[in-house]
Amino acid sequence: MGAIVLLKVWIDAGFPVGPVAMFCVSTKSRLHSPVCMPSLENSTSRQQVLSLALPALGEQLLNFTVALYDTFLAGYVSTGGHETGLYTTTVGIASYLGWLASLLFALVGTGTTALVARAQGRGDLAEANRFANRSLFLVTPLALLIATALYSAAPFLARRAGLEGESAQVLTNYLRIDSFGQLLFGFCLVGSAALRGVGDMRTPMRILGAVNVLNMLVTTVLVFGTRPGSPLEPLATLVGPRDSWGVMGIVAGTLAARLAGGAVMLGVLARGISGLKILGNLLVPDAEDLRRILRVGLPAALEGFTLWTGQWLFLEIISNLGTRDDGSAFKAAHMIGMDAEALTYLPAMAWGYAAASLVGQSLGANNPQRARAVTNAAGRHAIVIALVGTLVYLFGADLIYRVMSQEAPVRAIGAPALRFLSWYQVPLALVIVYLQAIRGAGDTRAVLLINFVGFYCIRLPIAWLMGIHLELGLIGAWSGMSIDVLCRAIATGFYFARGKWAQTKL
Repeated sequence: MGAIVLLKVWIDAGFPVGPVAMFCVSTKSRLHSPVCMPSLENSTSRQQVLSLALPALGEQLLNFTVALYDTFLAGYVSTGGHETGLYTTTVGIASYLGWLASLLFALVGTGTTALVARAQGRGDLAEANRFANRSLFLVTPLALLIATALYSAAPFLARRAGLEGESAQVLTNYLRIDSFGQLLFGFCLVGSAALRGVGDMRTPMRILGAVNVLNMLVTTVLVFGTRPGSPLEPLATLVGPRDSWGVMGIVAGTLAARLAGGAVMLGVLARGISGLKILGNLLVPDAEDLRRILRVGLPAALEGFTLWTGQWLFLEIISNLGTRDDGSAFKAAHMIGMDAEALTYLPAMAWGYAAASLVGQSLGANNPQRARAVTNAAGRHAIVIALVGTLVYLFGADLIYRVMSQEAPVRAIGAPALRFLSWYQVPLALVIVYLQAIRGAGDTRAVLLINFVGFYCIRLPIAWLMGIHLELGLIGAWSGMSIDVLCRAIATGFYFARGKWAQTKL
């Protein structure tokens, strides 16, 4: 039945055609600069989704490139007198934890997008700007909490990941340095959430795109150095002779990018863009506004913590695969596979962001039919993306692992497992898009329940049973992940078809 619901969603989406209608919203106030987006009344669902998703797609593809590049550099410095996949594993785990830490900013970001989008849909830019400012006020204490927790827990997390000796020390240092970046990066994430609420996907793309390019440039120079014999030796005339920082060059690049992203976002919002501007009289607590943000954000933050814990427990299962001799190769193969899977995951997130923004605006305009239509259109596009990912993983797994690792055990374990992952890319893309749309409606409690059941009742038990108990290795552990995603896609299809999400009161 769940498959039938998902099939009906596909059919109902259709391929609407018609002229593109654009409108620009502006006011006489100096607080608001023009913001252009597809008209909910005059443009088709497909055109609305594409106009918002394509800039977000550019942003997500840059994120994918940086993650993949960091893993590649980790593989480059993993050669030598170290255990198999030492730096690939530690950098992968650190990136994993950094991403999971960013999920906690959903406490503010999810409510921001939903409330700003609702106000935008009603044409009330003043209210949208007010909620954006209230949200930025909440970032500072939340960022301090996240950074402190990450710094303090770094040694514990290294032990829980099954790391010892040099690998544990590398991960601890990486996490502690990265924790300082969270102090400013939260402003970038929440500012992007507010801009997406008003339909401005281009500004987050430009800021995060520039940040990612900076990350890659700084990381490359620091990892390779510019001393004689380095492939970057010609740059010594520009930056001087620099020693290689090895794996710590990767975290230094990440730190520089996070700090720059937060600073640039604050600067852009201070000047004002797309109807949003930082104002001192709004950058203060207001009990009712904060209550409304947190009413949506608390379930989202709890969901983020649930995902964080669930992903970590899943990583512990991966850490216990194989023997003491080849266990590190399993972990390295897993990290490379998760980075490669971003080819499906991140573009699906772009269409999910577009759906969330348009759903919020549609519900603000009291048009739930349009909210359903734009989500279905985004789901259709996500299927096309997922099919591309399916082909890449099915036929390109060996090439991906040859490029990403110079170590034969990592390749031997990872390539067959990545081919196995190809079959569930369509459910993965669909569950991302539809859950994002439901978040855009502000129905974060339903998303929390679906993800909690999927992770803790399906993914973790099956991954342990097949990966460790039945000794089926990485394919066995990833089977739990695949079955979880399929079940969540079916549950999400049922819930979306019922339409209760459209009645969420904010």
